[in-house]
Amino acid sequence: MSYVTPIFSDLVRVETRLYNAVSARLRAELGLGLGQFELLEIIDRVPGCRVLDIVGELAITVGAVSKAVDRLVAAGWCLRVAHPQDRRSSVLRLTSAGEKQLSASRPVVESELNSLTAAVPPDDLARIASTLATLRATLETGPDPRS
Repeated sequence: MSYVTPIFSDLVRVETRLYNAVSARLRAELGLGLGQFELLEIIDRVPGCRVLDIVGELAITVGAVSKAVDRLVAAGWCLRVAHPQDRRSSVLRLTSAGEKQLSASRPVVESELNSLTAAVPPDDLARIASTLATLRATLETGPDPRS
């Protein structure tokens, strides 16, 4: 077995445990999961955000994103607005309730992540961040950035 396989396993397990812990706290405190938070963040950050922008960021299918956005719309946190130049597409916008939900969620996410990573020295976290950014950039510019 190569040395990369255990690194991959650790990376996946760490991501899963961090994701589940942050999601559980968000759900308990604010009634939304981390996946919903991520969508709200992207919609807020990307001007003229469309479903395809989220697909590109999260590397998941159009169908999965569309259903997730439908749930945000049903919760009253997001609107689909007709795209001004492309009638076949819509632009996603946060509602005031969505903005409030996102605003309330950000400190919860940050606090939980700080708590969960407190045992790792800041210099080590900075190195991990740099390494992951390099790996992510490499993977996202590969033959199929969604895979």
